[in-house]
Amino acid sequence: MKNATVSVRVDQSIKQEAESILSSLGIPVSVVIDALYHQIIYTKSIPFSISLPSEPKPIEEYAQSELLTKIMHSYQQSINKEGRRFDDVFDELEQDLI
Repeated sequence: MKNATVSVRVDQSIKQEAESILSSLGIPVSVVIDALYHQIIYTKSIPFSISLPSEPKPIEEYAQSELLTKIMHSYQQSINKEGRRFDDVFDELEQDLI
């Protein structure tokens, strides 16, 4: 019987984006959290890798074909309305500079 409550604070935009995806999949948030907890118990660990991202290569180190692939990937994301809004990315970058 489910009789416990989990309450956490998360960034509003992350919450909305994740809940939108889950809604599209027809999966309630509570089911995902319950599944996560079950996996933590089953694996006795966090069931995904957590690591610091590597530093991006300087643009000079990319082959032209690699750059074209990255540009095409970004273009396809924008067509599919995936990824983050341009303004949000620059707002975040500006905050990092403060």
